[in-house]
Amino acid sequence: MVLPSFLRKRFNRVKLGFFLHSPFPSSEIYMTIPVREEILRSLLNCDLIGFHTFDYARHFLSCCSKMLGIDYQCQRGYIGLDYCGKTINIKILHMGIHMGQLESVLNMEQTATLAKQLKEKFEGKIVMVGVDDLDLLKGISLKFSAMGRLLEMRPELIGKVVLVQIANPARSQGKDALEVEKETTLVAQQINRKYEFIGCSPSLSGAYRVNPWDVGAVADAMYVGIQMKDEEKHLRHEKHYKYISSHDVAFWARSFDLDLERACKEHHLKRYYNVGFGLNFRVAAVGTNFRMLTIERVAAAYNNTNSRLILLDYDGTMMPQSAVDKTPRSEVISILDCLCSDPKNVVFIVSGRGRDPLSKWFSPCEKLGISAEHGYFTRWTKNSPWETCSVAMDSDWKKIVQPVMDLYTETTDGSFIEKKESALVWHHQDADPDFGSCQAKELLDHLESVLANEPVVVKRGQQIVEVKPQGVSKGLVVENLVSTMRSQGKSPDFLFCIGDDRSDEDMFESIARLVGNPLTPPIAEVFACTVGHKPTKAKYYVDDTPEVIKLLQGLAAASVGSNHTHTLEDDHRETDD
Repeated sequence: MVLPSFLRKRFNRVKLGFFLHSPFPSSEIYMTIPVREEILRSLLNCDLIGFHTFDYARHFLSCCSKMLGIDYQCQRGYIGLDYCGKTINIKILHMGIHMGQLESVLNMEQTATLAKQLKEKFEGKIVMVGVDDLDLLKGISLKFSAMGRLLEMRPELIGKVVLVQIANPARSQGKDALEVEKETTLVAQQINRKYEFIGCSPSLSGAYRVNPWDVGAVADAMYVGIQMKDEEKHLRHEKHYKYISSHDVAFWARSFDLDLERACKEHHLKRYYNVGFGLNFRVAAVGTNFRMLTIERVAAAYNNTNSRLILLDYDGTMMPQSAVDKTPRSEVISILDCLCSDPKNVVFIVSGRGRDPLSKWFSPCEKLGISAEHGYFTRWTKNSPWETCSVAMDSDWKKIVQPVMDLYTETTDGSFIEKKESALVWHHQDADPDFGSCQAKELLDHLESVLANEPVVVKRGQQIVEVKPQGVSKGLVVENLVSTMRSQGKSPDFLFCIGDDRSDEDMFESIARLVGNPLTPPIAEVFACTVGHKPTKAKYYVDDTPEVIKLLQGLAAASVGSNHTHTLEDDHRETDD
């Protein structure tokens, strides 16, 4: 399972698929492995990861969520994990059997002879057949136990029902295999349910499914099968036979290969670079035009422009998402104050937070603009009045949303509701990662159905589900600010925007439209930057919050240097006069 890391290290553009032919353990069991994260990171170096059933895939996805903080997304019938700028696809399909080989064996003369012998041997009896590998996962001993229970509960079946167990040799020899063989030999009156101990059970929808650990339930299911009419048996068998005939091993191979090609189709559109060492090695993918934003690059453009618009997200950008106290540090306040003091700059905090906490936190910055609640409230300076978005103020929809969110909060430990003036937000960052993510998906679907006729939108963000009025977005904030500056004769020639989550993608998209619109004045220098490596509409990235602060420090230093130079030039002119 660590092979993908070594293959990816040799050639970072290799088309890499991995199919796990055994169950993936639940997160509780997997967490006991000392190198658990290293194994996960190695598997995530693949482009496609396959599992026999959704249960196995769910365990893997749960481990990724709990140990690496990576959530999966479902889109157009596919499951994907966003990791290091790539989408790792998850495939669920049982491998199937080799129908051609099976049919050739059935047509052999020896097969017909053996079938005749068995028919004569068990003539007049009901025959149940079990075919399993002789290993721990197949539970042959439980099958024998259930058979014994069946005969105990239904003594009239003694001598009338026969269990024929075909035990294929274990694929690996060792202590465990020997113990299973010994136990199977000793327990001759026990039986395992037909399907749940093999990975194809969910694929055979006509089978009776029971809890395999409940011997009584398995025995009952076997009795139902014995009493079943021949017509129903034939229908169920025909249904299974059609499925396994069309989903044989060749179908599995073709399907896996096609999905691998689909997962790798954008390889040539990205640049790759290596990150980490040893088992923590991984490859980060970025677009051909997606590059790290350096202070040298942005400072050079900053110094050569005269009308600058700087847009900054807060949570996850200037403040780590994991921070408990969200109050900005004095260092951040000092940097922002310095940037705002430059007469060439218009600086805005564009955040989803409410206007009251933002006003309190940034009160020392007299000239800082704030756009709160994704642009529902905006003010240009500390002493300016708040401007409200022109959308309707009707908030009757909150009476619908509040009870629904209350219900999910009660059933999801660690979640809470944030009440804003224009929106309601359900947070689950402190809940169990796996359960919180599952509940967020359910809440999103629930709210979308009950709010279908309301003038609101329901969006999922960074560990949140938010309901807000239509026509409110960070993208509109960008358009309105640029439009206002142009109307004041201060058309920006430098636009710097940085953010980290899905709501910030609206800003990046609006910036791309502004730059590509031939009917509006051009903006000479544009820097749309995201935090972290992920699919994005931004053209630049920085690694984390400390890098954002360093970048802003560099711009502040450039402003101080520029102002100092202008002061010296002014003093020199006065001396000459």
